[in-house]
Amino acid sequence: MLSRSVSWCSKPRGSSAAYRTQSSRRSTRVYAGTTSSNDFKNGLTIEIDGAPYKVVEFQHVKPGKGSAFVRSKIKNLLTGNTNEKTFRAGEKVDTADIVRSKRQYTYKDGEDFCFMDMETYDESRLQEDEWAKFLKEGMQVEICEWNGKVIDVALPNTVELLVVECDPGLKGDTSGGGSKPAKVETGATVTVPLFVQIDDVIQVDTRTGDYLGRA
Repeated sequence: MLSRSVSWCSKPRGSSAAYRTQSSRRSTRVYAGTTSSNDFKNGLTIEIDGAPYKVVEFQHVKPGKGSAFVRSKIKNLLTGNTNEKTFRAGEKVDTADIVRSKRQYTYKDGEDFCFMDMETYDESRLQEDEWAKFLKEGMQVEICEWNGKVIDVALPNTVELLVVECDPGLKGDTSGGGSKPAKVETGATVTVPLFVQIDDVIQVDTRTGDYLGRA
């Protein structure tokens, strides 16, 4: 049961966003509330017309004439469809009631990725999505549930991955000039500096797919 603590959390002064969280040792619940389009960030889960959406991209726009607005790309976490939506600057937006629970990725069964609670051995399954490209077996993640349904997986912000394929680079040249594609152990392709070699372990930002450095 999620009964360890209950607290109200708020954004910094000047923000209209407020939400309530409830935490236990293995999970965190973010109750439905409201936020402002001014406080959008990638990965924020909002609710529109009774469905959960994740903010994938957003841009604050201040035209020379007319009111400011926020141009966003949002993903329906039930259907997987992504569409563009424009919000007025400062527009109130509902946040989704989400339970985030710690899990370990254990194996893939057909199209299903299987995640296990290592204390209760409860298993959750979810089909492949964007998060899968940086997912390694044994990785600790958080699964996100909405109305009792698993809808998303949150990976650690950074992950270390082995380079398995790339063009030969200039060994010893760490000046940082130029880049090339490299395939990592999960099958994803990451843009890396020319000096990166096969068998190098690199750090990648799972939110953006950006190369951060060698591990």
